[in-house]
Amino acid sequence: MKLRVLIISFLFSTIFLVNSNAQVTILHLWTDGIPGLILNDSYVEKATVNEGITTRFEKITDPALYIYLPPKENATGTAVLICPGGGYANLAFNHEGYAIAKWLNDNGIAGIILKYRLPSDAIMNDKSIGPLQDAQEAMRMIRRNASKWNIDPHKIGVIGFSAGGHLASTLSTHYADNVYVVKDTVSARPDFSILIYPVITMDASFTHAGSRKNLIGENPSEDAVKRFSNELQITENTPPAFMVHSADDNTVPVKNSIVYYEGLVKYRIPSELHIFQKGGHGYGLASNRDTQSAWPDLCLKWMKISGF
Repeated sequence: MKLRVLIISFLFSTIFLVNSNAQVTILHLWTDGIPGLILNDSYVEKATVNEGITTRFEKITDPALYIYLPPKENATGTAVLICPGGGYANLAFNHEGYAIAKWLNDNGIAGIILKYRLPSDAIMNDKSIGPLQDAQEAMRMIRRNASKWNIDPHKIGVIGFSAGGHLASTLSTHYADNVYVVKDTVSARPDFSILIYPVITMDASFTHAGSRKNLIGENPSEDAVKRFSNELQITENTPPAFMVHSADDNTVPVKNSIVYYEGLVKYRIPSELHIFQKGGHGYGLASNRDTQSAWPDLCLKWMKISGF
């Protein structure tokens, strides 16, 4: 599959996927200036391209939304904000981005990929909130454009993979945090979350060490550890979640998903957790692999019975 890019303006781009009817519009996330920005000309965004497809982003300086909308005749009104993983060091933009948007579109759901800034002291006054700022603004931008994009503003969820799952669960538990100046009253709360082999905690005993170091530093304060251990931030207003993990995940321990699910149960938030015997980590849609390849169909069924 190859990409052909047509640049329309500084703010808008359109990409057509060969052998697919999918079309994406790219919107820059911050048109009035990135909050907490430190100007640094030596910090340059990098994209890895393989056979015409951008597979990875690093050192992101231009956060953006890649908006894939299903044909109007097939649209369910549901939308999902997609947060690719990469340990808060890069973004796995192909199998945890493009492929997920296509899967959602094939099922009548808008798939909107977030190219979010990766935490860095070189360009951020507070690197721990940089990704959350992008995720909050992304959710607000989707709601502001819901009518235009044929989306129900009450059926907007978030999906995250690995460190992207940490960002998705952070958005789900910190959606009301005042991390930048908001000029309207549009909510950043997801209506539901889908967490795939997610990093949840910053507890050193079972976190993903790279994600923790990149987000809150080598020697974080106890307050920072607690704040971004999202299993400790669940309230009665946290959105319901569909969760997937593999017991043999040697990168992000399955305990991450277990403690988040237990927190949701504590507050009687209707949610679902699937722990598969095998699968490891980083499998995306997981076609032709172990039993975890069942998760996309299970997820769609959960969304349907949950009213999303």
